[in-house]
Amino acid sequence: MDYEKYMRAALELAREAAAAGEVPVGCVVFTRGGEIVGRGRNRREEGPDATAHAEVEAIRDACAALGSWNLSGCGIAVTLEPCPMCAGAIISSRLSTVVYGAKEPNTGSVGSVINLFEEAYGHKPAVYGGVLAGECRAELAAFFRGLRKS
Repeated sequence: MDYEKYMRAALELAREAAAAGEVPVGCVVFTRGGEIVGRGRNRREEGPDATAHAEVEAIRDACAALGSWNLSGCGIAVTLEPCPMCAGAIISSRLSTVVYGAKEPNTGSVGSVINLFEEAYGHKPAVYGGVLAGECRAELAAFFRGLRKS
Protein backbone atom coordinates (compact mmCIF):
# COMPACT_ATOMS: atom_id res chain seq x y z
CA MET A 1 0.00 0.00 0.00
CA ASP A 2 1.26 3.50 -0.84
CA TYR A 3 1.34 5.08 2.62
CA GLU A 4 3.12 8.16 1.28
CA LYS A 5 0.03 8.95 -0.82
CA TYR A 6 -2.13 9.05 2.31
CA MET A 7 0.47 11.03 4.24
CA ARG A 8 0.55 13.63 1.46
CA ALA A 9 -3.23 13.99 1.76
CA ALA A 10 -2.81 14.36 5.53
CA LEU A 11 -0.11 17.00 4.98
CA GLU A 12 -2.53 19.04 2.87
CA LEU A 13 -4.97 19.01 5.79
CA ALA A 14 -2.15 19.98 8.16
CA ARG A 15 -1.43 22.99 5.95
CA GLU A 16 -5.13 23.95 6.09
CA ALA A 17 -4.93 23.76 9.88
CA ALA A 18 -1.86 26.02 9.95
CA ALA A 19 -3.56 28.56 7.67
CA ALA A 20 -6.43 28.65 10.18
CA GLY A 21 -4.03 29.27 13.09
CA GLU A 22 -4.14 25.68 14.34
CA VAL A 23 -1.19 23.41 15.06
CA PRO A 24 -0.61 21.77 11.67
CA VAL A 25 -1.77 18.20 12.14
CA GLY A 26 -3.76 16.46 9.43
CA CYS A 27 -5.20 12.99 9.13
CA VAL A 28 -7.00 10.69 6.70
CA VAL A 29 -8.72 7.32 7.07
CA PHE A 30 -8.41 4.97 4.11
CA THR A 31 -9.94 1.63 3.12
CA ARG A 32 -8.18 -1.54 1.99
CA GLY A 33 -9.25 -0.60 -1.50
CA GLY A 34 -7.33 2.67 -1.21
CA GLU A 35 -10.25 5.10 -0.94
CA ILE A 36 -9.96 7.98 1.51
CA VAL A 37 -13.19 7.88 3.55
CA GLY A 38 -12.34 10.24 6.40
CA ARG A 39 -10.51 13.54 6.69
CA GLY A 40 -9.59 15.65 9.68
CA ARG A 41 -7.35 18.42 10.90
CA ASN A 42 -6.75 20.11 14.20
CA ARG A 43 -9.57 22.45 15.22
CA ARG A 44 -8.92 22.88 18.96
CA GLU A 45 -8.67 26.67 18.80
CA GLU A 46 -11.67 27.01 16.47
CA GLY A 47 -13.92 25.02 18.84
CA PRO A 48 -12.64 25.75 21.33
CA ASP A 49 -12.58 22.01 21.96
CA ALA A 50 -9.76 20.06 23.58
CA THR A 51 -10.91 16.89 21.78
CA ALA A 52 -10.90 18.40 18.28
CA HIS A 53 -7.77 16.56 17.16
CA ALA A 54 -7.22 15.60 13.53
CA GLU A 55 -7.54 11.86 14.24
CA VAL A 56 -10.86 12.22 16.08
CA GLU A 57 -12.28 14.33 13.28
CA ALA A 58 -11.10 11.87 10.60
CA ILE A 59 -12.48 8.87 12.52
CA ARG A 60 -15.85 10.58 12.93
CA ASP A 61 -15.90 11.42 9.22
CA ALA A 62 -15.05 7.83 8.26
CA CYS A 63 -17.68 6.37 10.60
CA ALA A 64 -20.32 8.62 9.02
CA ALA A 65 -19.17 7.75 5.48
CA LEU A 66 -19.17 4.00 6.14
CA GLY A 67 -22.18 3.93 8.44
CA SER A 68 -20.36 2.06 11.19
CA TRP A 69 -18.23 2.73 14.25
CA ASN A 70 -16.18 -0.37 13.40
CA LEU A 71 -13.41 0.61 11.00
CA SER A 72 -11.73 -2.82 10.83
CA GLY A 73 -9.83 -3.16 7.59
CA CYS A 74 -9.25 0.60 7.38
CA GLY A 75 -6.09 2.51 8.11
CA ILE A 76 -5.31 5.98 9.41
CA ALA A 77 -2.49 8.28 8.32
CA VAL A 78 -1.63 11.22 10.56
CA THR A 79 1.22 13.72 10.33
CA LEU A 80 2.06 13.54 14.07
CA GLU A 81 2.29 10.52 16.37
CA PRO A 82 -1.09 10.08 18.11
CA CYS A 83 -1.61 11.24 21.70
CA PRO A 84 -3.27 8.98 24.32
CA MET A 85 -6.78 10.20 23.45
CA CYS A 86 -6.29 9.57 19.75
CA ALA A 87 -4.61 6.20 20.32
CA GLY A 88 -7.69 5.29 22.39
CA ALA A 89 -9.99 6.38 19.56
CA ILE A 90 -7.97 4.26 17.15
CA ILE A 91 -8.33 1.24 19.44
CA SER A 92 -12.05 1.87 19.98
CA SER A 93 -12.76 2.18 16.26
CA ARG A 94 -10.75 -0.98 15.48
CA LEU A 95 -8.59 0.65 12.80
CA SER A 96 -6.26 -2.01 11.39
CA THR A 97 -3.30 0.17 10.40
CA VAL A 98 -1.73 3.32 11.84
CA VAL A 99 0.68 5.36 9.73
CA TYR A 100 2.26 8.45 11.27
CA GLY A 101 4.87 10.99 10.25
CA ALA A 102 6.72 12.88 12.97
CA LYS A 103 7.37 11.57 16.47
CA GLU A 104 5.74 13.47 19.37
CA PRO A 105 8.17 13.33 22.32
CA ASN A 106 5.78 14.94 24.82
CA THR A 107 2.51 13.06 24.30
CA GLY A 108 3.23 10.41 21.67
CA SER A 109 1.46 7.20 22.59
CA VAL A 110 2.70 4.94 19.81
CA GLY A 111 6.19 4.60 21.29
CA SER A 112 7.57 8.01 22.28
CA VAL A 113 6.11 8.20 25.80
CA ILE A 114 4.18 4.94 25.86
CA ASN A 115 2.87 2.53 23.26
CA LEU A 116 -0.81 2.04 24.05
CA PHE A 117 -1.07 -0.49 21.24
CA GLU A 118 1.14 -2.86 23.25
CA GLU A 119 -1.22 -2.81 26.23
CA ALA A 120 -3.88 -5.48 26.81
CA TYR A 121 -6.79 -3.70 25.09
CA GLY A 122 -7.62 -6.57 22.77
CA HIS A 123 -6.83 -4.62 19.59
CA LYS A 124 -3.36 -4.12 18.14
CA PRO A 125 -3.13 -2.27 14.82
CA ALA A 126 -0.09 -2.54 12.56
CA VAL A 127 2.04 0.61 12.95
CA TYR A 128 4.26 2.32 10.39
CA GLY A 129 6.04 5.37 11.80
CA GLY A 130 8.27 7.93 10.18
CA VAL A 131 6.41 8.15 6.85
CA LEU A 132 7.42 11.51 5.31
CA ALA A 133 8.63 12.45 8.80
CA GLY A 134 10.87 15.24 7.51
CA GLU A 135 8.01 16.98 5.72
CA CYS A 136 5.71 16.54 8.71
CA ARG A 137 8.33 17.96 11.11
CA ALA A 138 9.00 20.86 8.73
CA GLU A 139 5.32 21.90 8.79
CA LEU A 140 5.32 21.89 12.60
CA ALA A 141 8.65 23.73 12.84
CA ALA A 142 7.54 26.45 10.42
CA PHE A 143 4.30 26.95 12.34
CA PHE A 144 6.00 27.30 15.73
CA ARG A 145 8.76 29.49 14.27
CA GLY A 146 6.01 31.83 13.02
CA LEU A 147 4.39 31.89 16.46
CA ARG A 148 7.67 32.81 18.14
CA LYS A 149 8.17 35.71 15.71
CA SER A 150 4.75 37.20 16.43
